[in-house]
Amino acid sequence: MPKPRQTKIGTVEAMLRQPGGTNVMALCEATGWQPHTVRAALSGLRRAGFTITRTRGAEMGDPTTFRITADPEQWFWVHRRWKVGARRG
Repeated sequence: MPKPRQTKIGTVEAMLRQPGGTNVMALCEATGWQPHTVRAALSGLRRAGFTITRTRGAEMGDPTTFRITADPEQWFWVHRRWKVGARRG
């Protein structure tokens, strides 16, 4: 069976899952996208249910770091867990 192809949005997601996160310029270099396209991809991931945390640089001019802190499935599981009569499974 052939190995699944790595998509650009998959690359973005993998970089955002790193413990330290990543910044827009690193995502631009990895994907070949322009900064506005990277920001649109981050918005798309948020709409898909990912929680992306933004951490500003400590000094003026330091890049802002983005990191995925929760997956859509995690939120869905926690949300359904507290509903009365929700099925588990």
